[in-house]
Amino acid sequence: MDLWTEFAARVTPTSALSLDRATLLIVGAVSVAIIVIGPVWRVARLGVTFVHELGHAVVGIVCGRKFTGFVLRQDASGHAVTRGPTRGPGRVLSTWAGYPVPAIIGAALVAAALRGWAAPVLTVALLITLMALIRVRSFLTAVVTVGVIAGLGALWWLRADDWQGWVLLVVGGTLVVGAWRHLGAVMARPSSTSDPAVLAALTRVPVLLWNVSFALVCALASWFVVVQVRAVWPG
Repeated sequence: MDLWTEFAARVTPTSALSLDRATLLIVGAVSVAIIVIGPVWRVARLGVTFVHELGHAVVGIVCGRKFTGFVLRQDASGHAVTRGPTRGPGRVLSTWAGYPVPAIIGAALVAAALRGWAAPVLTVALLITLMALIRVRSFLTAVVTVGVIAGLGALWWLRADDWQGWVLLVVGGTLVVGAWRHLGAVMARPSSTSDPAVLAALTRVPVLLWNVSFALVCALASWFVVVQVRAVWPG
């Protein structure tokens, strides 16, 4: 089998994921455990921050800005640097993207997994993460990025359709709930350097309204996930 055939076999979508009640409950229980078990969440929240920072980066690139690097810290904070005009729509959109993106990506992962699109989604995620590797700017960031690449790469190469779907469901649910937890943290501990504070300084729109916009996107993503799961719930 040639290289192209090997690649194509790991990118092609499969049939919709088959789920019984027990599997759905196990997937849900694993997602909840990741969120509520302290030591597990301390690791998992770095993944939410990873998506948050890449959200800034990707939206910045789409808006014509140059992505130059990103950093994750042990307290699950981080920052991504994009170069371009210091004000204007591009700066506002790239700054705004951080908090909503984990919820949006999480909801998209759930939908993709349920429809049998885990393989192409994993391919895109792996390529984006590989490109992000050259932009890491700290040891912890490198460790997290390499860890994500290793996990995605193994899951992609093995091409076990059910496992790919289950993992995407767990990761998607974790990202959606993690987005809420991160938003709650920034609202509970306001900072002049937080995304909503920077947005307020850029636009003169109050911090409260920016937080409301984040919450609305998270709520829509959560509703979308519930609708998707209800559609496949047995019985």
